[in-house]
Amino acid sequence: MSPAIEEARKALETGDIPIGAVITCRDEIVSRAHNEIEKSGNPLAHAEVLAIERATAKLGTKFLNDCSIFVTVEPCPMCAGAIVLARVGKVVFGANEPKFGACGSLYMIAADERLNHQAKIIGGIMEAECAELIKDFFRAKRENNV
Repeated sequence: MSPAIEEARKALETGDIPIGAVITCRDEIVSRAHNEIEKSGNPLAHAEVLAIERATAKLGTKFLNDCSIFVTVEPCPMCAGAIVLARVGKVVFGANEPKFGACGSLYMIAADERLNHQAKIIGGIMEAECAELIKDFFRAKRENNV
């Protein structure tokens, strides 16, 4: 999870919500990404989606069955859908996302047995550190808007 946290910190430099993602395959990092929504002006530029795009390009495949994605915050419905479509084998996340979480908090998209693929899901890894990044980000935004 530490490399994903490093990625999340990079998002802060462009004013993006600090979420980072790393994809590993056979214990080797194959891609890294962080939110680039503000930087790119693209609402789809979530860390998970970017990490999946980079991993599939690097590995030359559209399916990531043997891969794991490590994300600092529980994936949203869009990202959980991308995880299913890319057939990522395992999702490991840090902080729960009570408003948008789609890997246990609100929905269980990535492990829904009605879909053609289910990922193994593990949450709460380095949860305090991951949650603190988000809390600090939004606290600073509120303070600057006062």
